[in-house]
Amino acid sequence: MTMHKPPPRGIQRAKQWARQIKRDVVALWIAAGDPRTPWSAKLVAGAVAAYALSPIDLIPDFIPVFGYLDDLVIVPIGILLAVRLVPPELMNEFRERATEVEKRPSSRGGLVMIVCIWLLALVAAAWLLRGYWPA
Repeated sequence: MTMHKPPPRGIQRAKQWARQIKRDVVALWIAAGDPRTPWSAKLVAGAVAAYALSPIDLIPDFIPVFGYLDDLVIVPIGILLAVRLVPPELMNEFRERATEVEKRPSSRGGLVMIVCIWLLALVAAAWLLRGYWPA
């Protein structure tokens, strides 16, 4: 008979934090589309949610250290900023609605945004390096 030990308290906290982050991202996605949300909050909430829900990262995860930097630092800071911009009573409503969402939305807007950033970076790099290629 095998007895299972409960996970350490730190792991439980990390799992709870991750669930809250996921819920808040969906709540921000809802906030970005709600007419009662102030325009500045819509802009930040929409950008953060689109990026967090996008299947493509600005910094790919296979790049050591920096690949996870956006997921571990940039996204949570963006979420905190966006949550502060949304009025508390609305954010509570959006959080309740987010917990009811069964299917995680996908962000085509985030995908387009990241692809455009990468394309602009490639064009800029090609422009900067144009004199280094032999004719």
